[in-house]
Amino acid sequence: MNASRLILPLSVAVAVLFAASLLIGPAALGLAAGVDGLLSGGGEAAAIIMREVRLPRALLAALVGFGLGLSGAALQGFLRNPLAEPGIIGVSATASLGAVIVFYSGLAGASMLALPAGAMTGALVAVVVLLAIAAGNTTTLTLILAGIALSSLAGAFTSLALNLSPNPFASYEIIFWLLGSIKDRSMVHVWISLPPMLIGWALILASARALDALSFGEEAAQSLGIDLMRARIMLVAGVALAVGAGVAVTGAIGFVGLVVPHLLRPLTDRMPSRLLVPSGLGGAALLLAADIAARTIVPAKELNVGVMTALIGAPFFLWLVTRSRRGIA
Repeated sequence: MNASRLILPLSVAVAVLFAASLLIGPAALGLAAGVDGLLSGGGEAAAIIMREVRLPRALLAALVGFGLGLSGAALQGFLRNPLAEPGIIGVSATASLGAVIVFYSGLAGASMLALPAGAMTGALVAVVVLLAIAAGNTTTLTLILAGIALSSLAGAFTSLALNLSPNPFASYEIIFWLLGSIKDRSMVHVWISLPPMLIGWALILASARALDALSFGEEAAQSLGIDLMRARIMLVAGVALAVGAGVAVTGAIGFVGLVVPHLLRPLTDRMPSRLLVPSGLGGAALLLAADIAARTIVPAKELNVGVMTALIGAPFFLWLVTRSRRGIA
């Protein structure tokens, strides 16, 4: 299927799931009351529920999902590795570590912006390290290894913070945040994460030609006039901004960037550039659906959306590894 024809049904799916996310929740609001509360203000309770609770939640699910799907497709094309996903370059782990430091230091209660600021700072550190590596005369393998090292180091410091946590309540807060959630977010979280996300998406989409050229190998890409250093910097910075901004407001949500490109790749002509936008839309649809499921599967207690994506992604990852092993044999 042509990628442009894939975009329309995916856009419709995102729109339907976005509407469902707005209308589903513990408060029993009918369709008319919900639409009225969202568009015209309606009654005070309906307006508060729709505009301050459900709208930011649905927006963040769509935006973060789009960034994860887009970044996953870009990284799999850039690294020429079907198992690549945004967490592989270490941005998710370092952003999580930044948030954990805020929790551990007690600054999380000082301001609602403290937690996103800590996560963004963590992501920024990862961006600076990766850009410094990407700017040198390095290879894709070096970037992967650097990302793994960053993830491992950030994971170690996160575990250390949990070990040294001053009280069980702080440990619970840290673990809960690391599971990933879109619950109790506001429009402030949308506005602070949107600018870096948009910049990240623009950098990734501007690298589409380089991604296609890199599918033939680095030497072939250079012979086609691709500036590899510039392409690496744009892609690494784009993924880091898109993913880091998402982690800053929702916590770590894994597997979306791994699963969605694989599901959609057989429906395209397999060129990396043709997969970018469909994967972004697929990621938005998947995260919206996962968030709706997290709210409705166990009505008495809402699940973390990161748990839902892991329940979908982990078996899928195992299937991918098994299939790769059969291919090698």
